[in-house]
Amino acid sequence: MANRLSVSKERVAELIAEYGKGEGDSGSAEVQVAILTERIRNLTEHLKEHKKDNHTRRGLMMLIGKRRGLLKYIKERDIDNYRALIKKLGIRDNI
Repeated sequence: MANRLSVSKERVAELIAEYGKGEGDSGSAEVQVAILTERIRNLTEHLKEHKKDNHTRRGLMMLIGKRRGLLKYIKERDIDNYRALIKKLGIRDNI
């Protein structure tokens, strides 16, 4: 059972359907970025309430780094796809 800090199976299925290239495409970089973004948003909300939870903060920083690497990969491959993805997800372009 997923707690509120992780992403539920139903939400992951929605993200795969929205960002995937085909049915069951959970491995493409776009889908991984979408799932990581959802997890980052959940952890950010948690840290607003629990300001001293440094273990979670470290995990959040690791997720942000992983997402940054995937976004860099997407940007190097296809800049138009990258721009569309960050606009759709509502994240900034810091790469």
